Amino acid sequence: MVEVPESHSGWTFVTNHARVLAAIADKPNVRIRDIAVHCRLTERAVQRIISDLEQDGYLSHTRDGRSNIYRIEPDRVLRHPAEAGLTVAALLSLLVRDETDHGRPADSTAAR
Repeated sequence: MVEVPESHSGWTFVTNHARVLAAIADKPNVRIRDIAVHCRLTERAVQRIISDLEQDGYLSHTRDGRSNIYRIEPDRVLRHPAEAGLTVAALLSLLVRDETDHGRPADSTAAR
């Protein structure tokens, strides 16, 4: 996983549910403990978020020994009416970097 940034206060652009989903998309067999550290949440909060995502059909898991393997439903449409038609895959394309991009600085022209 990517280095964890310093803590901050105030509002953010991305919800905790989106952060957890992105962490799982980055590594489908990630441990809840690792998600919690990466997202700066408690393990219990991560468990609740995973439960929410599973209950609404965005995520499922299977057991592999003592581990979970998560499966994201990329074609599910996001819940809020303002994102009508936007899929989980589209959201994750913004939040999860391709392995070839890890360690590469962001393109400075992308923000223009």
